[in-house]
Amino acid sequence: MSFRKDYFEHSERVDYSNPEYGTGLDFTEKTSKNIQNLFKDILEEGMHGLCFSMYEDGQQPGDIISEEQVRRRMKIIAPYTKWVRSFSCTEGNEFIPKIAREFGIRTLVGAWLSDDPEKNKNEIEALIQLAKEGFVDIAAVGNEVMYRKDLSEDELLDFIDQVKKEIPSTIPVGYVDAYYEFTIKPRITEACDVILTNCYPYWEGCEMDYSLAHMKSMFYQALEAGKGKKVIITETGWPSKGESFRQSHPSEENAMKYFINSQIWSKEANIDIFYFSSFDESWKVGAEGEVGAYWGIWDKNEKLKFSETKSLI
Repeated sequence: MSFRKDYFEHSERVDYSNPEYGTGLDFTEKTSKNIQNLFKDILEEGMHGLCFSMYEDGQQPGDIISEEQVRRRMKIIAPYTKWVRSFSCTEGNEFIPKIAREFGIRTLVGAWLSDDPEKNKNEIEALIQLAKEGFVDIAAVGNEVMYRKDLSEDELLDFIDQVKKEIPSTIPVGYVDAYYEFTIKPRITEACDVILTNCYPYWEGCEMDYSLAHMKSMFYQALEAGKGKKVIITETGWPSKGESFRQSHPSEENAMKYFINSQIWSKEANIDIFYFSSFDESWKVGAEGEVGAYWGIWDKNEKLKFSETKSLI
């Protein structure tokens, strides 16, 4: 997940007056304590899915993560989610779907593809092996590869084809990217069994009051591109701290509001959403700035955020 200037080139103008794009709960009369209590109630009801945050403070991709660390974090999130999404199949990420099974959690397992041919080979082989061993419910071949321009369309399509041929045919195969990519790259859309789309109103500078409507518009654009294929929102969320982006403002209260609205819509409309993310991760500051480190429901020390009674102003 990263800032994309091309969001503005490809996103459709959202008609917020369209009742199909309802703006969610009216928080005008709700106090901070009301919002906190509602957040807690909805979290405890459980959600469809969570993106698994792998790294503790001081760790980053490339570090080898232990089975014990994965199991500790999985135990924390297990009471709240039916599914978990992983982003890689190496460097300890392979433990995520295996340990998820221990907790009765279903898995969307991703192979991380980049411009490194050797690493890509290892990722694809590891994804295929995990699928053959029965640890994969949905296979994701790559994440935002087209955005980063790490591979050509033909190269990505070859990897998708390889995975589809070598894993059990009962496992759906897809590719993860921003919602608009499935409109502008129809060959990739056609190759996917399921459309796996990232939807971030925050990165389009959307005001909090219209964020749910904006996220719905992203989903419906991907749905239209998929022409009847199932669409899963593989990432959406709102940061609790950091820099504002245009009309998008991080805060604990806004993060709770977005979580509440997205989860209510997920349940009411039967839309599968993997919320981003489970834990804050400090390494994400990078190109995203300070805001990158504050997308978690739990903080970097694995403590649940937003749960204490306090002023959020």
